[in-house]
Amino acid sequence: MATRDEFFQHIEAGYTTKGDSIILGAAMLDGEAITDAHVKIPLKTLNRHGLIAGATGTGKTKTLQVLAENLSEKGIPVLLMDLKGDLSGLAQPSPGHPKIDERHAKIGLPFEPKAFPVEILSLSKQDGVKLRATVSEFGPVLLSRILDLSDTQEGIVSVVFKYCDDNKLPLLDLKDFKKVLQYATGAGKAEFTKDYGRISSSSTGAILRKIIELEQQGADLFFGEKSFDVEDLTRVDENGRGYINILRLTDIQDRPKLFSTFMLSLLAEIYSTFPEQGDSDRPELILFIDEAHLIFNEASKALLDQIESIVKLIRSKGIGLYFVTQNPTDVPNEVLSQLGLKVQHALRAFTARDRKAIKLTAENYPISDYYDTKEVLTALGIGEALVSALDEKGRPTPLAATLLRAPMSRMDVLTETELNTVIGTSKLVKKYGETIDRESAYEILNEKIERAEAEAEKEKKAPKKTSRSRASTRQNPIIKVLTSATFIRGVLGVLKKVMR
Repeated sequence: MATRDEFFQHIEAGYTTKGDSIILGAAMLDGEAITDAHVKIPLKTLNRHGLIAGATGTGKTKTLQVLAENLSEKGIPVLLMDLKGDLSGLAQPSPGHPKIDERHAKIGLPFEPKAFPVEILSLSKQDGVKLRATVSEFGPVLLSRILDLSDTQEGIVSVVFKYCDDNKLPLLDLKDFKKVLQYATGAGKAEFTKDYGRISSSSTGAILRKIIELEQQGADLFFGEKSFDVEDLTRVDENGRGYINILRLTDIQDRPKLFSTFMLSLLAEIYSTFPEQGDSDRPELILFIDEAHLIFNEASKALLDQIESIVKLIRSKGIGLYFVTQNPTDVPNEVLSQLGLKVQHALRAFTARDRKAIKLTAENYPISDYYDTKEVLTALGIGEALVSALDEKGRPTPLAATLLRAPMSRMDVLTETELNTVIGTSKLVKKYGETIDRESAYEILNEKIERAEAEAEKEKKAPKKTSRSRASTRQNPIIKVLTSATFIRGVLGVLKKVMR
């Protein structure tokens, strides 16, 4: 049986860092925390992505809170997806508790209550900084992936974007895009056919139905201006602490299409905007995606491919993605293989399927001489987790059953008054609070159609110039005979005989 000293040396050697790091807690042996055997995560490897998993009630949200706090302390901004509405307490200090003091004494870490700089964001009608993007910013490929279109339909979307570019028609919101689609097979059919080829009305109808489905999930609130600048996610306060941006999603839990649409557009915008960082000592921004299964369960194959590509590429921009979900099997294997930090809370074995999932989960962790991973997974208590990370050279650290530190901020939601105070003092709320509806494709095409209809009506009502002369010709029988084909042929015949 391993001694405490051997285990302490094992953890100390595996989690010693030369650069800056954050402390998650203390490693445990035989169910007891080893004081000062700190489990440290190097800042250098935090852009290698991560996973926080575990059954309901095991402490996933508190782990997310701890990570967000410590990242903010190091000057690293954070974006949290708050689907359950229980993360706003980050803006207020913890009231403290004797059990928290006892936990930190076991870890060997002092406890200091703190509040953190928080920004409240919103995708819907809830109060906060409004997040919006234009249809043009999405582009034809991303929009087609989100709508799950066929190759033919995707080609039509590309033609629509090309037409709008050529004719300087801004595509800002979904009504702009719908108007151009209708114009392509309606009033503008001849124009489209001449320059871009024939467009099938059945295909545009199918695309319109997909857009309406997206609108029903609230996407009309998301598409438009003023577009959110992703650089505003990387702000720090006057004390050098990174802002914790909390995106409230409590009212769109049943609208996964909108959630995945926003996530993919945000990641694509960050990837195209942020410069290459290479192998830097700290990340630029960390994103935590709570209830991650909502993205993957509802995503089409094309959308999953897009997400997997971004996950693989975005770390070079200094961006770390952390998925929070109940079971690691909720995350596709292609994404799971890219995750450097894994914090696995307890899993429950109620069914044969649960036991199979626990076995698969255990195989994702390094083999340890100190743990039977399958047994530990079902024996972990609240606020305890199996941790596996990467060291500064990118190698897996020793597996450590960890007693996690407590959050320094309040483990509860803000009151309505406190929330209004946070929103009321926000500079970004003022910046993005106004909805702009400037002239775009919808208005320009409507004007064009109205002008065409007016000109057609004018031509219809205008008198024809040659109508009177034609009438008088028909009424003169002499002129009619003299100009008839029979008369002309007869005259020509007589002339021919005379000439002979």
